Amino acid sequence: MSVVTTTDLKGALPLLARGKVRDLYSVNDTTLLFVATDRISAYDVIMTNGVPSKGKILTKISEFWFDFLKDDVKIHLADSVDIFSALPEQISSDSELKSQVEGRSLLVNKYKILPLEVIVRGYITGSAWSEYKKSGTVHGMKVKEGLQESEAFETPIYTPSTKAEQGEHDENIHPDEAVKLVGPELARKVEEVAIALYTKARAYAASRGVIIADTKFEFGVDKDNNLVLVDEVLTPDSSRFWNASTYKIGQGQDSYDKQFLRDWLTSNNLKGVDGVTMPEDIVVRTKEKYVEAFEALTDKKWNE
Repeated sequence: MSVVTTTDLKGALPLLARGKVRDLYSVNDTTLLFVATDRISAYDVIMTNGVPSKGKILTKISEFWFDFLKDDVKIHLADSVDIFSALPEQISSDSELKSQVEGRSLLVNKYKILPLEVIVRGYITGSAWSEYKKSGTVHGMKVKEGLQESEAFETPIYTPSTKAEQGEHDENIHPDEAVKLVGPELARKVEEVAIALYTKARAYAASRGVIIADTKFEFGVDKDNNLVLVDEVLTPDSSRFWNASTYKIGQGQDSYDKQFLRDWLTSNNLKGVDGVTMPEDIVVRTKEKYVEAFEALTDKKWNE
């Protein structure tokens, strides 16, 4: 199966940016094309090889969650039913170009993007656990004493980070720092909406046997300063998904996300190292984790 690690639409649309995973094209003055490639990153470093169909799986999971949350927050998806009807004919008539876009793309409206990674944590793990062990804090905030690894917080907490350029590292910040970046009213709104979205999604996922330990949202604002949910949402790239049937406090968890890749990198002293190529067994097992997440959350079979 072919792996799409980069796209080249041969000038059919202007390329605006390449992120860690997505290639972003301008369709017109108000609309963008987000193409989810099969690139995968960990510890802010992109692997040299990709994971087959990863971009398609991420796109389908995002579509599921955007639909699930559309009554709770404005979303950035454009109204077009057929994505190719909004794109130049050159893309749909050229099989090579069409294959780069089909099944892995979202047509979205343009909004002003907030300079924040909006992280909501329901359980203490990852960088939050590392900080807590050292100082008893999470993003500089004091939290309950005596927590064990992977234990649930009493209530979900909002822990923003900066949004770094590609190749740079996001920096965990105290919520007060987020106020300085976006202003008090918008910061309050972001925290309120993000926790509400996480809480709703976590309850649904729990009914499917999945624990959403934490997730990262991104928001924009429209011309009236209303919050808009943008980018991807609640995918294995932006969230930690745990298998509820094997969950146990005090240890790392059986994960549906790229924690598996992170663990492999760490155990091989490759954390944060550029130019890493995943061996085939890691590629296969990583894809299996993404497929498991899709099937568990959507109750649909992945057939590619």
